[in-house]
Amino acid sequence: MRVIIVGAGSLGIHLTRNLIDQGREVILIEKDEAIAKELAETLDCTVINAEGTRPDILEKADIANADAVVACTPNDQNNILIGLIARDAKVEKLILKIEDKQFMDIASKLGFYHMINPASISSSYISDVLRGINAIELSNMVRYDVRFISVIATEKIIDMRLSEIPLPENSAFIGVYRKNDFILAEKDPKLSEKDELILVTRADMISSVNEVLGRNLD
Repeated sequence: MRVIIVGAGSLGIHLTRNLIDQGREVILIEKDEAIAKELAETLDCTVINAEGTRPDILEKADIANADAVVACTPNDQNNILIGLIARDAKVEKLILKIEDKQFMDIASKLGFYHMINPASISSSYISDVLRGINAIELSNMVRYDVRFISVIATEKIIDMRLSEIPLPENSAFIGVYRKNDFILAEKDPKLSEKDELILVTRADMISSVNEVLGRNLD
């Protein structure tokens, strides 16, 4: 997998190191010359010192052949712009870091589904702790070959109910996010456009799950 990461903040650097450890090909773009120079000397990946919102720079990073683009600069508007450029280049997976809720709404309206809001995640966790709620982080539940998957409803399954979708063995739906609502799988909702399905499966079943759900990741 070839991943372009724009922004060498704490999130960008941590992600870059994780992907390198996984054997992924990473291209990291950072506009700060001193930071870019230091990372180029310490990370086993391509580091480009430039402004990542420039189409010519993303072309230099060979965005046309990227499997994923992660926009995690400190600027929400820049991250959305990077996402738009990457989408125009037909990049399959786009992940945007968005700090401000109003820009999350804008990004959602523009059709971006994978957004990270670190402040919201942290504040929700702290709020739960203060209320005496022992919330279990999803990352602590992913063990062995179990995988939790988020999938946007494709044309193949829109208007179907969850019970009508023939998931492979060792797989099950958890629920559906619909706008600001979460619907448990036991309610068997009929799927609508932009619904986000949450399911659990095993690593060796992911390809079969994608096929059933109409996701073409070739």
